[in-house]
Amino acid sequence: MKIFLAGATGALGRQLVPRLVERGHEVTGMTRSESKRQLVQELGGRPVVADALDPESVADAVARAEPEVIVHQLTAIPHALDMRHFARDFAQTNRLRTEGTDHLLAAARAVGVRRFVAQSYAPAVFARVGGPVKTEQDPVDANPPSAIRTTLEAIVHLERAVTGATWTEGVVLRYGGFYGPGTNVSFGPEGTMVEAVRKRKLPLVGDAGGVWSFIHIEDAAEATVSAIEGRGRGVYNVVDDEPAAVAEWLPAAAAAWGGSAPRRVPRWLGRLFAGEFATVMMTEARGASNAKAKRELGWAPRYASWREGFATGMK
Repeated sequence: MKIFLAGATGALGRQLVPRLVERGHEVTGMTRSESKRQLVQELGGRPVVADALDPESVADAVARAEPEVIVHQLTAIPHALDMRHFARDFAQTNRLRTEGTDHLLAAARAVGVRRFVAQSYAPAVFARVGGPVKTEQDPVDANPPSAIRTTLEAIVHLERAVTGATWTEGVVLRYGGFYGPGTNVSFGPEGTMVEAVRKRKLPLVGDAGGVWSFIHIEDAAEATVSAIEGRGRGVYNVVDDEPAAVAEWLPAAAAAWGGSAPRRVPRWLGRLFAGEFATVMMTEARGASNAKAKRELGWAPRYASWREGFATGMK
């Protein structure tokens, strides 16, 4: 198939291009930077430089590629993400999930793309009520912390636009928290979160009862390939088999990464130093079930649990 991958040089894009090429697909990799043309070529793709927020630029790039499938992996998350200024740091990514999604969909419709696969995010999406693990049928958070409100609105826009496009097969993949090679924004080997865990700068806040879902970057890529080559439409949680409370995974991560046991601080202190959103993630977040993705995409994670992945899958 001819595949147009927007965000080809991101953490997931770098995993996807060689996998798709190895499976015989022709991949056009879109990047916004001239300096990354060579990287796309080295990965096995045909590079195209375009501004995802310029509708004419996107339309021209897609028209030239004539793809059968478009894959939307566009983000612009800063390496040093500041949870106290989450809205600021995610502003560009929010535009890519709203304006960028609309531009890609318009271009896709113009050339008759039969399948459109887009990246979404499972952590922090679900309503913080009821059980600890949610499915794709459960509601999103109607009253999120103010710092994440615009980000959640952007995610909802993307999901509705993609799955509501009746002229194509729209698929949304809600990934868990990435970890592993190349994910240095967060849980990569040299990532900010890993460093914080090692240096005891990431404490257990309150009861640390927030439930997180993780996914190794290579498992996320394999699930995405399955979605690209599959049929049907819908939303899928792409996470491992073991959602876990912060009180469980954080001490285990510290041990796996050579750090000491994390400190514990009261919720009011966590809110003071890290902000409301980080505190909510530590205490109220809900995890995600991967049952639908395993059943309908014919996929299963190699690292079924973050326990194994944190210990052996970071390089």
